[in-house]
Amino acid sequence: MLSKELINRLFPDVTHTPEEYEKKYPPRDLPASAIVSRQGPSPTGFMHIGTVCTSLLAERMAHETGGIFYLRIEDTDKKREMTGAVDVIVNGLDYYGVKVDEGARALGKELGSYGPYTQSARKEIYQTFVKHLVATGHAYPAFDTPEELEAMSAKQVAEKLRPGYYSTWATWRNASKEKISEALDTNKPFVIRMRSTGSHENKVLFHDEIKGDIKMPENDLDAVILKSEAAEEGAGLPTYHLAHVVDDHLMRTTHVVRTDEWFSSLPIHIELFRMFGWEAPKFCHPSPIQKMDDASRRKLSKRKDPESNVEYYEKEGYPALAVQEYLLNLLNSNFEDWRKANPTLSNADFKLSFQKVSPSGALFDLVKLNDVSKETIARMTADEVYTLALRWAEKHDTELAALLPKDKTYAVSIFNIERHDPSTPLGAGKTRKDIAKWSDVKNEISYFYDELFKPDLSSVQNAEAKEIVTEFLATYNFSDTKEVWLEKVRSVAEKLGYARDTKTYKASPEKFKGTLGQVTNVLRVLVTGRTQSPDLYEVMCVLGPDRVRVRLERR
Repeated sequence: MLSKELINRLFPDVTHTPEEYEKKYPPRDLPASAIVSRQGPSPTGFMHIGTVCTSLLAERMAHETGGIFYLRIEDTDKKREMTGAVDVIVNGLDYYGVKVDEGARALGKELGSYGPYTQSARKEIYQTFVKHLVATGHAYPAFDTPEELEAMSAKQVAEKLRPGYYSTWATWRNASKEKISEALDTNKPFVIRMRSTGSHENKVLFHDEIKGDIKMPENDLDAVILKSEAAEEGAGLPTYHLAHVVDDHLMRTTHVVRTDEWFSSLPIHIELFRMFGWEAPKFCHPSPIQKMDDASRRKLSKRKDPESNVEYYEKEGYPALAVQEYLLNLLNSNFEDWRKANPTLSNADFKLSFQKVSPSGALFDLVKLNDVSKETIARMTADEVYTLALRWAEKHDTELAALLPKDKTYAVSIFNIERHDPSTPLGAGKTRKDIAKWSDVKNEISYFYDELFKPDLSSVQNAEAKEIVTEFLATYNFSDTKEVWLEKVRSVAEKLGYARDTKTYKASPEKFKGTLGQVTNVLRVLVTGRTQSPDLYEVMCVLGPDRVRVRLERR
């Protein structure tokens, strides 16, 4: 072990002790079964949808047990930090309904008594605990130059050896006090490395709450745990390995939820917990969200896939609730059946489970997201659809933003067509599901606005269509109920030689010109400019008699 004098030379500014911080951050006063979990993103300016997904899992599991979910900003890699990135993270979690109890908030604010929740503000805490490791012989200073490390790595590659700083390759591991003192005398830059006691030949058994029991090689790397004070970026700050171990202990984290990209580093982390004499939290490693690329699966990439960025969903106009519900389905596949059985309940009533998270990773599917989003919007009231569509349009579609408020009552009535009545069981009647995202709205409702209505009428410019319209207009009355309206359409069809209903047509198709659907299709194309629309009777009621007559007579 190093002398007290040398240790103080390595850490001249450290004045506190580990015991002081243990007292400052005592065990939380929570039930024994309560989960304390966290999200620890780096402030790079880019927020991956996978971060929201793992945050949702960690947050829900904590709150289901009466625990705490906190947000910690892991900014020890200062080279990657972007201005304003913390606000992107905070606002992103808020937008998608991830409830943060403690930690970083927007505009540099924090909540909670276990902070600071930004790692760069915890430098003295880390150095205190690293000093303790050096004092107990679990860590040591290493003065290798970048050139020396590069040469060592090249030699390992040439000799086809496992790369890394270990065993005889750990050149400063057993350095004498005199050699260390001499290096300090010349102000030679140094890092602090852990002194591993493991052997790569041994296997260690870990239990993961998602992947189960897994055997891995024991750690034998003397990993860097504290960067050099001479570093251009992050001087004197710890590496991720040390920082998250200290923070998870002091913040009393019980469950670490992070993607399995960190799985290979787990032996290092477990060894660090043991060096400190701390009980390690439980680990939960879901695989990253994946997608199909031809016939193979790959990780959702921020370089290749726009849908990897959380900003994509807001720009496209997916309701935050729809994205949240889709992510819940990715986390636990039984959510879809639960939602079908409980269409009116909040998804907060669904109980997530670590055991039901796919160990191999969930597949991202935009088609499925659109289906989930359509279902989500179908459960909204017309007023909610109007409000959310307008809010989106004000940021992304000036034309739609100008149209909707001109006549709010008219716009709401458009969205109310085939809109589910919350007082009746969902599915009791036909429910409109034409809108998957707010960017769909203008196209789906354009025919309600004359300034957007540009129909292609080529398919109805014929004698048969003219006959249908003439007969329909002769009996059309805006005040008719739907039943009366439908009977009049059936009568027009029958008079012109079409079947009055599908059953009649199927019984003797040779007797008729065509189906009732062909008759209503002529009316639909003239009124809406398209062959598919919500309920035609309701569409005509919203358009009003004058607009309907003008459009039917325009042939």
